[in-house]
Parts: sequence; structure tokens; C-alpha cells
Amino acid sequence: MRAVAAHGEVSRAAVAAEVGLTRATVSTLVDELLAAGLLVELGTQRPGTVGRPGTALALNDTGPAGLGAEVGVDHLAAIAVDLRGTVRARARVEADNRGRPAPEVLRELAALVMEVSRESRAAGLTPAGLTLAVPGLVGRDRQVVMRAPNLGWEDVDAVGRLYGPDGLPASARMPVAVENEANLGALAELWLGGHEGVTDFVHVSAEIGIGAALIVDGRLFRGARGFAGELGHVPVHPTGPRCSCGARGCLEQYAGEEAVLRAAGISPERPEALKALQTAAAEQDPAALKALATAGQAFGIALSGAVNLLDPQAVVLGGTLASLAPWLRSAVERELGRRVTDRQWRADAVRVSRLGREGVLLGAAYSVVRSVLDDPQALRTR
Repeated sequence: MRAVAAHGEVSRAAVAAEVGLTRATVSTLVDELLAAGLLVELGTQRPGTVGRPGTALALNDTGPAGLGAEVGVDHLAAIAVDLRGTVRARARVEADNRGRPAPEVLRELAALVMEVSRESRAAGLTPAGLTLAVPGLVGRDRQVVMRAPNLGWEDVDAVGRLYGPDGLPASARMPVAVENEANLGALAELWLGGHEGVTDFVHVSAEIGIGAALIVDGRLFRGARGFAGELGHVPVHPTGPRCSCGARGCLEQYAGEEAVLRAAGISPERPEALKALQTAAAEQDPAALKALATAGQAFGIALSGAVNLLDPQAVVLGGTLASLAPWLRSAVERELGRRVTDRQWRADAVRVSRLGREGVLLGAAYSVVRSVLDDPQALRTR
């Protein structure tokens, strides 16, 4: 399954050569996957070499689907992707979720998940699971949101609520996992971001808060308790303003979305505030440019510590940072150039995500697809 996914369209012979099995064994496995609706045959493929042409295989775009859902500070969203990673259904509502009771938020989210699930089923897809992205710390059981300060959540059994009487109906029950949004954004970059050959990087994103995640040797690094990546609370100016975490001068106080908007003279409550910031920066508004330069410098200070400690191949700016990169990136690169001790590490290794704000949802939905690619037999036991 992974070999076919990597190539898009590939012959049985090419799969056999890549995975190191005999053609007969691969043919038997392919027949099982075809019968299970996970692969499809597209017709004759001419590889341009001597011998009989092979039959092209591809992942089935009407087979299992991965569902992803997101609880943002200012929105709820859900999508469905097929095995090829193509988005087949989506739903989103704007909602101020700060301080709202978690059961109320998750009840509304369950309705969006059901909407996307129905739409994907109408397209011939069968949801294989759901991953929920949240802006907070998630327990190792991947069911409980231990702390999400920007939502005001503490010890919320998110999976239990989604399975509860006001959540997903029994007919739509599926495996559900909860994951930190920054982790999912980083995984989306690894799987779908187009960073060929880059398997060690720091992914950083920012909305109300700031999240970061570490990909080390092609794997998500979680840390001893699963809380690695809290870059937003790295102090960049220790005597600076007090943060919601109780410390002073955290990165979030200089580079969080609300902090940047206020510094630019734009109210965070203003509709389309981020677009207003982009417009102001594009029009060379001095306050907007200064706010973004200050944020970029703060990011550079915080990221330099991560680069010096971990020696990654790259830093990836994702989420809303991708849309603000034209005005942030040079300040980030300049600060990294000053502070990174390894002079062979290039400051221009700062990359901009092509996925942007969609990365978190794509990572959530595609994490389900990856579980199917990794263990297609598990579908039989569900």
C-alpha cells in the first residue's frame, strides 16, 4: 500500500522490485487489496522497457476515507480525504470557542463531522476513522485534552464526549483519536508538504497561540510525556509582559496572532482581521511592518535555540505564518543567521508551507489514511 501511495500509479512488477518480494507474492497481496476495495487497476502501463506491459495500480479513490476535525479558538471545521489525500468533503463554521463549555463545542463539532461523513458516503467513500485536532496538550491515550488554555479546557474527555448521547450517532461510530494541532500540522508537512528529502525539521505555526512540532528522522518527536514543542512559551525577553502561562516575555506575547494585530493597530475582534493585516503590510503601512518585523525577530530568537539544540535540516513556517511569510521571513532568517552556532546551517533553510492554514485539518484526516496504508488488514476487524 505504501509503495503504491508513493508512486501514484505503479505496476505489480515495480512494487515487487521496491518491496523485495516475489512477483507471485505481490500479485497475491494485490488481489487481496483489490478485493477489499483498497486498490484499483487503471489499465495497461508501458514502462518503456523490454517485456510485457504491466497493469497500473493505484489507490482507490472510492474506498476508505480519513476524517479530520478541528477545534480552533475561533472556528470549528471538518474534512474528509480519500486514500490519495484528495479532499472530498469539508465543512466549517466560525465560532468563538474561548470559555465555551466543552460539551457544547463538541456537540456542534459532531454535527459537522456527520455532515462531512454523509457527503463522503454519497461520493462512495467509507470513513475509516476520525482524528480531532485541538490547540492544547493531549494525554498519551489520545482521548483526553489535558489542558487547552486558549479554550479554557482542563481534563476534557473529548472522545467520550464525541461518543456521548449528544455526539456521533451509533450508526456513525468509528475509531477516534485526539492530537495536538501543531503535531498534525508538522505531519501534514512531512506527508503532503512537498519537502523532498527533508526528514528532520521544526514546524512552527501561530494563531491565537503558537505551536511547534519536531520531526526527527521522519517521525514525530513527542518527548517523555508527549508535550514537546511548546515554543510559544519559550521566553524571548525575560523581563517582558506577563503571559497567560504565568511567565514573562514568552514568544506568544510578541508573535501570537492577537499580539501582532494589536501592535499593528488592528483589533483582533475585527472581521477578517488577518486579511486586514496582510493588506496593511502589502501597502507598506509602517505599524503593520514594524509589528511583523518584531514578531519575526522574536521567532528567530526562539527558533535559534531549537536549531542549536536539534540541528534540523529546515524550519517550516506553517498555519497563518505562511500567509505572513513575505513580511516575517527575512527577520526570522536574519536572527537565525546571528544566533545559530553551526555556520554550515543556512538561515535560508527557513521554508514556507504550501499547505498554510489547511495543514492541521489535512494532517488530521491523512493520519487516518496513513493508518490504513500502514495496516490495511486492521480494517477487517472494525
